[in-house]
Amino acid sequence: MELSNGLLSIAKKITSYAQNLQTEEATKNALVMPFLSQVLGYDVFDPNEVIPEFTADTGTKKGEKVDYAIVKNGVVQILIECKKSGEALSLKHASQLYRYFSVTNARIAILTNGKDYQFYTDLDAPNKMDEKPFLELDVSDIDDHVLPELEKLTKQSFDVDSVIDAAGELKYLSQIKKVIATQMKQPEDDLVKFFASRVYEGMITQKVREQFTELTRKALLQYVNDKVNERLKSALDGSNAKSEEPEEEQLSEAVSNVVAADPDRNIVTTEEEIDAYNMVKAIVREVIEVSRIAARDTQSYFGVLLDDNNRKPICRLHFNRTQKYIGILDHDKKETRHPINELDEIFGFADALKSTATSYLD
Repeated sequence: MELSNGLLSIAKKITSYAQNLQTEEATKNALVMPFLSQVLGYDVFDPNEVIPEFTADTGTKKGEKVDYAIVKNGVVQILIECKKSGEALSLKHASQLYRYFSVTNARIAILTNGKDYQFYTDLDAPNKMDEKPFLELDVSDIDDHVLPELEKLTKQSFDVDSVIDAAGELKYLSQIKKVIATQMKQPEDDLVKFFASRVYEGMITQKVREQFTELTRKALLQYVNDKVNERLKSALDGSNAKSEEPEEEQLSEAVSNVVAADPDRNIVTTEEEIDAYNMVKAIVREVIEVSRIAARDTQSYFGVLLDDNNRKPICRLHFNRTQKYIGILDHDKKETRHPINELDEIFGFADALKSTATSYLD
């Protein structure tokens, strides 16, 4: 939770004043140092943990500096090179990282402009920094799949071996996802020919190729949409608790049962919140009549209630942030927030949800 909150805090700073950070030094002070302290958990004012302007002579290069070195157990573990806010990240502008990587014990190198972070290691050749990152992070648009890997680099959970072990898969997963995204926007000829040859029996002329380029793009998008709709249907059906009502009626009923606690404050109920609400209903209906389960959406959370009574909260869904949380209430109505990355993880709290719901029947 501390890691997610730290990222959110920095994201707000980027929105507020990143455009006013005109120098590398300003970027380091406003964005990079908070990242090291609030996200990774290192004391930026303790030279035993974070060494600014780290120097290590490399061959004929004397006195060159890398912006930060993170030390763990007296050994340099991570090297960080910074660029000013808004500057595109390019390894040709980070030659120090290459040179320092070979003369220190560091296995991790980070290149950043305060918003974008690229993480490198030496998968391709020992003690030589790779040309492509194994992990990328955009603080203003966080991919939740990155968070568990970032956690391994924090002071509390530092595990460089685990990071290196996962780096190969992460590196290629990231690159494949970029290729897929590109192909969905504009399929390449080879991909178009591949699909066309599977479904079209005639000669693939230029006109046919142009036709199948658009068909391939649409098919890829529709396939993704179909998979999303399958997940939505699964969420509406719940876990082994399938309603006989048509899907449209289920969704309509779900939306109509959600009441904004303050309708004058422009509260927007998202499909994701509705999906999660239906999951909770599917779980709790085993111990409570489904007609007694209601919901209220507020600016800070989406609440699931018994008898539409604010004094009988079953759970709270905190989805108005990058990291999603489900808030579980104990018998004293004390809330504990648990991070979730996928909605299906809600079913892992089934026992707690049913316990909370039945506690109001005593």
